[in-house]
Amino acid sequence: MSRRKKADPCPWCGGDKRPGTTTFTAELGFGVVVVRKVPALVCNQCGEEWISDETAGRIEAIVAEARKKKSQVEVTAFA
Repeated sequence: MSRRKKADPCPWCGGDKRPGTTTFTAELGFGVVVVRKVPALVCNQCGEEWISDETAGRIEAIVAEARKKKSQVEVTAFA
């Protein structure tokens, strides 16, 4: 029988953080980048979201690419 380690409780409300997804938006000054379906831990009570350092790094790369293209609007799914 495997025991799943209980995730740390939400620091805002004490709810349970569970795997889910979120949408990340960045304002670039000349445009906007929207990254959908980003893996995150999401509080089941208040909806607060947390992403891992690895996920944040991948989002930074997506935003940097949009900045290079000077996209006014870029919407992509996290992959």
